[in-house]
Amino acid sequence: MVKKTVTIKNVTGLTLKPAEHLSKVALRYKSHTGFEYKDGSANAKSILSILASGVRQGEEITLICSGKDENEAMDALIQAIEEGLGE
Repeated sequence: MVKKTVTIKNVTGLTLKPAEHLSKVALRYKSHTGFEYKDGSANAKSILSILASGVRQGEEITLICSGKDENEAMDALIQAIEEGLGE
């Protein structure tokens, strides 16, 4: 299992378009991908789970990847977030 804390930089936070982008990246990998935010957690492969987290611009999440391709999944998720999640 690998964990990494990142800051959501895109203006809208994790709204529909960024949530869809993040889930599409996560779905490319076999590993469990998710994140912790405040007192909860979200499944990065589920748009609804991401939307329910309510993460806003400038807030931190802790990405968690666990499985055969966990390092590749983590790298891809971080890259997607750093590139603005399609916005």
